[in-house]
This record gives sequence, structure tokens and C-alpha cells, in this order.
Amino acid sequence: MSHSIRISLTLPCNQERAWHAIADWEGQGSWMLQSKVWVTSQIREGVGTSIAAFTGPFYKSYPKFAALGLLDTMVVTNWQPPIRCDVLHTGKVLKGTGTFELVEISKSATRFNWSEDIECSRLQFLAIYPFLWIGVRISLARLSTSLRPPE
Repeated sequence: MSHSIRISLTLPCNQERAWHAIADWEGQGSWMLQSKVWVTSQIREGVGTSIAAFTGPFYKSYPKFAALGLLDTMVVTNWQPPIRCDVLHTGKVLKGTGTFELVEISKSATRFNWSEDIECSRLQFLAIYPFLWIGVRISLARLSTSLRPPE
């Protein structure tokens, strides 16, 4: 059974700048909460790119403390810069799809729509939903802060 989670926010930059920040896979670790992200394929962008993300309290020491976190592996299935990227989650625990969508509001504002459709039981989803929602909200707020223009 698939369960959805969706979060949107306005980023303080143009669509191109937002895309570059989001599609910089390794750079995601600077704004994603307690996460280390890396590319696992020969290609670094486009359909077929494979990415891994480890989230946990000792993420900087992965794989040493792998048992204390979640390894999320994924493959890009749709690549439409600077508008949309879809991934298929291929991990042992996290299965489903994810989407990043950017909608230009103005030259200095972009709507970032993040969504996940997670394959799990309703009980499992209800158990992880609050933590996932809070973690993503914090991560997206950190992304937004990192994209603010210098004062």
C-alpha cells in the first residue's frame, strides 16, 4: 500500500539557483538533516543516476555506525531541469517514489514541492510519518536559509 507525504515552501531565489542546490547530490548533506548523500553511478545527472543517502545520528561516520540509521538508495527516473526530478527508492527498507518540483514564482522566489509515496503498511506509515515530516521540514528550512541572498 502506498502512502503520500507532501511539503511545499517558497525558496528565496530563482528557479535555476534552486535547481542547482537541489540537484547537487553531495551538497544535499549540507542542508538535509543528519544526512550524507553520494552518487553511486558513473553518471552524475539525468535518468539512470543512482544516489545513496544515509540518515542517522552518526551519519558522518557511515558506514561504521550503519546500524544506527537508514540507508536510502534511489535511481533518477525523470529529469527535467530546472523543473522536476523523480526518483525510485530501491532500498531494503524505504521503497516508493519521490519528486522534487520547482515552480518559478518570480526572479527571486521559487516554489519547491517535495513529495514521497512510500510503500508500507498503514501502521508503519503512521509510525514514521511524524519523524519524516519534521525531518523534511527542518531540512527544507535549512535549504531555504542557505539560498537567501547576502545582505
